[in-house]
Amino acid sequence: MRHVTRAALLAMVFLTACSTVRESRLNPFNWFGRDRVEAVETVDSVPIQDRRPLVGQIASLSVDPTPEGAIIRAVGLPDTQGFWAADLVEVPSDDPSQIFYEFRIVPPLEQRRSGTQRSREVIAGTELSNTRLRSVRSITVVGRQNRRSVRR
Repeated sequence: MRHVTRAALLAMVFLTACSTVRESRLNPFNWFGRDRVEAVETVDSVPIQDRRPLVGQIASLSVDPTPEGAIIRAVGLPDTQGFWAADLVEVPSDDPSQIFYEFRIVPPLEQRRSGTQRSREVIAGTELSNTRLRSVRSITVVGRQNRRSVRR
């Protein structure tokens, strides 16, 4: 009987600790919160080397932890179907705690119809190492009409 009581007590302590770890900053799933959207009017800032325009809108932004760091994934929403070759292009910043990306994409070669939002969505991603993430407090992805950011 005593063994059952001890086992139950240990189980309760363990489960309570799990709850604390789940909400702790030690848990990699808590590194970055939900994305926030902000409407902006963006002027292209990447030098002429990248001639691709900015995507119309950033529909969503997520940061998924990996053992080596994190994967940054953004969903862009161009004006019409047929856009391709999407990339997140890092914009130099003086502040090492902030990382900025521009969502660049190649327009279709011929006129395309608008279609549904889901049919126009394009995904772009990049990865960051744990070393680089140590000092990062916010990640922002910029489109032509808005930008989304996640913060620690």
